[in-house]
Amino acid sequence: MTQHVELQTNHGTIRIELDDAKAPESVRNFISYVEKGHYDGTVFHRVIKGFMVQGGGFEPGMKQKPTDAPIQNEASNGLKNAHYTLAMARTSAPHSATAQFFINTTNNGFLDFKSESPQGWGYAVFGKVVAGTEVVDAIEGVKTTRKGGHDDVPVEDVVIQSAKLV
Repeated sequence: MTQHVELQTNHGTIRIELDDAKAPESVRNFISYVEKGHYDGTVFHRVIKGFMVQGGGFEPGMKQKPTDAPIQNEASNGLKNAHYTLAMARTSAPHSATAQFFINTTNNGFLDFKSESPQGWGYAVFGKVVAGTEVVDAIEGVKTTRKGGHDDVPVEDVVIQSAKLV
């Protein structure tokens, strides 16, 4: 069953269609965080023009939120890191994704699954933006700085005011 989530941000609304057929664990994980209200009041804390916008893990002031256990990487599901797709963010460890996600702001084929190796795992795509692409574009265009030991942080907070299933 296809499910949709709306992210209400201080820049407008982004509607996401989730692909639970190809990325069931990532979708379950994301919906769990949505239903708990985890994303409400978080910020897009990493914005890189021509690459992606990342959120889901920090409150304003770069205060990191606690998360549930990491999930298995589903990047081998055939979905590509194409423009306006949603993928799980992770550390260099392939199976380390928790709450953070990113929206690709261009085609990022280099992030796609290649092999089950440290360099080849890629980033699991689990949805796509179906409305509000202009909001994603506006977020991608914000001025960024270095803050709290992090690069590419928006100068003015880009806040996810609420995330809800629709």
